[in-house]
Amino acid sequence: MHDIEAAAELLGGVGVAKPEIRDAIRTLLDAFGEDACREGLEKTPDRVARMYDELLAGYRVDPYALINEAIFDVDYQDMVIVRDIEFYSMCEHHLLPFLGRAHVAYIPNGKVIGLSKIPRIVDLFARRLQVQERMTRQIADFVEVAIHAEGVAVVVEGLHLCSKIRGVKKANARMVTSTMLGCFRENETTRKEFLDHIARDTESVSI
Repeated sequence: MHDIEAAAELLGGVGVAKPEIRDAIRTLLDAFGEDACREGLEKTPDRVARMYDELLAGYRVDPYALINEAIFDVDYQDMVIVRDIEFYSMCEHHLLPFLGRAHVAYIPNGKVIGLSKIPRIVDLFARRLQVQERMTRQIADFVEVAIHAEGVAVVVEGLHLCSKIRGVKKANARMVTSTMLGCFRENETTRKEFLDHIARDTESVSI
């Protein structure tokens, strides 16, 4: 199987149906006791539908178009790190945003990915209904399968509005998740080098 085909199998997902979203938002407005036809809310169902179309765009990204022309044969065996990749996603439990930064590293095995593609891979999985733990693993698995890397490491720091504005209401709580594959899991020195790099001058996300 082609590397990109194998990576594409990790995606899954469905598209965003705008008419159904508009109808659902009208139903919600009625359930809230609002008048969906009043001036301030008349166009809200359409605005929300367009918003979800943007926020959940990851369901419709073609992985072939994303990275197929940006994998290069390079004689380089040392660590490649792209850090402080800003992302936003939607918590699948409460449909509230979570956002933060991702740090991605890999050890090449004869192939590297174009620099701009790593943030696009993060967006590919972030822009869908998610939990942070799964998103972190999906990013790592996709990179590993796409280029057969010797190892892949992903660390994600996220601020979740579902814990900031509801429930426990802990405004400063951050969630950190990590996935270590290949030599990053097996070799403590390699793992420490990556963690030392991302610890330097990294600022927490704020709202």
